[in-house]
Amino acid sequence: MIRFLLLSAAALCLLAGCVRVHVHGDPAAYRRAMSDADLRIATYNASLYAETAGGLVARLRAGDDDARKVAAVLQRVRPDVVLLNEFDHDAAGEAADVFQRRYLEVAQAGGGEALRYPYRYFAPVNTGVASGLDLDGDGRIGTEGRAYGNDAWGYGLHPGQYGMLLLSKYPIDTAQARTFQHLRWSEMPDARRPVWPDDGRPFHTDAVWSQLRLSSKSHWDVPVRTPLGTVHVLASHPTPPVFDGPEDRNGRRNADEIRLWTDYLSPGEHPWLCDDAGRCGGLDAEARFVILGDLNNDPADGDGRHEAIVELIEHPRVMRHATPASQGGLAAAGARREAHADRRGTPAHGTGDFGPRVGVLRLDYALPSTGMRLIDSGVYWPAPGTPGAEIVDGSDHRLVWLDLAR
Repeated sequence: MIRFLLLSAAALCLLAGCVRVHVHGDPAAYRRAMSDADLRIATYNASLYAETAGGLVARLRAGDDDARKVAAVLQRVRPDVVLLNEFDHDAAGEAADVFQRRYLEVAQAGGGEALRYPYRYFAPVNTGVASGLDLDGDGRIGTEGRAYGNDAWGYGLHPGQYGMLLLSKYPIDTAQARTFQHLRWSEMPDARRPVWPDDGRPFHTDAVWSQLRLSSKSHWDVPVRTPLGTVHVLASHPTPPVFDGPEDRNGRRNADEIRLWTDYLSPGEHPWLCDDAGRCGGLDAEARFVILGDLNNDPADGDGRHEAIVELIEHPRVMRHATPASQGGLAAAGARREAHADRRGTPAHGTGDFGPRVGVLRLDYALPSTGMRLIDSGVYWPAPGTPGAEIVDGSDHRLVWLDLAR
């Protein structure tokens, strides 16, 4: 109760403007020298997807205003390594090619100089991949439209929709990368299996539950050779904890997708935690890492099982640091103050404004490991009317960045 009151008071104080929040609107304006910061790393849900296979390539080739704004944000922030969520996957990497050549490597209005990433990583994801099973419990296996998406391993209208793309200025050790696309949910000890709340019956039959994959997209451990040494990018994009029923199948899955990283970092052998190549176990105890992605879970507000994200943030191997913040989030939350008067979180920590009903939430995370030094951090969300504010609406999410050093 005391914690609730303190959080509420802090949120109200920030909305009233009575607390000075250390935030920055334009990280490009004070880019640290490499002697101070060895690595700038970021995560950005870019909302670059289409409802048909090949649609993103066509969208980018035709010229896309939102893609230009996304590129402009990246050109302003200029991260050395960035994870893009909601970037449709295609096996040939054509969408990535077009985005890099025609958008990032061309100076954009409102952005900065051209930005080049010589290294990248992408891999298949579960979204839009037909399961051949009735996963949503409607008594049939969907073959088209939303019915198809609901019965895919992860919701999507075609294979690869809402995929992930990692871009880097530094070499990526693809041979040592691990993916957990096929890991079955039932393999996780004490998994939050969806049940009917009235009588506790399992929502999925045993036959379906035994095959259901944990990751709605995928979980990646991608080692990058940076000036800090090898840094493991732990990338994911758990399902939103909504669009279900009283069984809370998406809320439970979201929590266990987040828990995968908690277990991956924790001591023990974890023989169940086996990647797609058959290698089992978690991350080496001495390894440095940054957890990146749209984790679709706010620590205090909105839908979802908040204990899952709080446990990850407070993991002993995750660095304790000031939460990235922005003036834009503060302003957006202030505009919705009456509709969301019950909010407990600090509005400056929001990473997107998700409409009148949902409002401002913190869903996107860049969580560094201990063993590094945090120089600075922020959410790219300038206050309305300030330089750079005109490019933030290319996506409904905002980019989160960290500057790290030895």
